[in-house]
Amino acid sequence: MWEAAAAGFSAMGSEARLKVLKTLVRAGEAGLTVGEIQNRTGIAPSTLAHHLRFLAAGGVVEQEKIGRTTINRACYDELRNLAQFILSECCADAVGKAANDG
Repeated sequence: MWEAAAAGFSAMGSEARLKVLKTLVRAGEAGLTVGEIQNRTGIAPSTLAHHLRFLAAGGVVEQEKIGRTTINRACYDELRNLAQFILSECCADAVGKAANDG
């Protein structure tokens, strides 16, 4: 899980990629074409293609080719896994510390 988590978090490691990912999350399960993402984010098409490839490689975006169009979607299960990974030990040390302080 550490390797997958590192890849996912790394994929989101820029302001532009976070902007793209948030745009796809807002779009929901239907996803968006590259042109729609570009219109909503203002990111140049060549740069956007690079960011989408990076997000897809990190497992947080999936791309589906339909004819000549590519639909991009947020991978909600993977995003949930990443959130769970980072929060799974939330406050574990604080509970132990509070018990030891008492």
